[in-house]
Amino acid sequence: MLVYVEKLTLEPWNMVEADVVRLREVGFSDTDILDINQVTAYYAYVNRTADGLGIGLED
Repeated sequence: MLVYVEKLTLEPWNMVEADVVRLREVGFSDTDILDINQVTAYYAYVNRTADGLGIGLED
């Protein structure tokens, strides 16, 4: 799962169906994979939005 998340975060343009198949092979359901994908994508979106607006970290 973490290999998938790292790849989706750092190089989303290289994602292929085989990345999803590997998750299925280790026991993740399609619903699990969708959840993993959405959480990863949302986290990236929120961080890029904050960075783009110059929002800093709280103390």
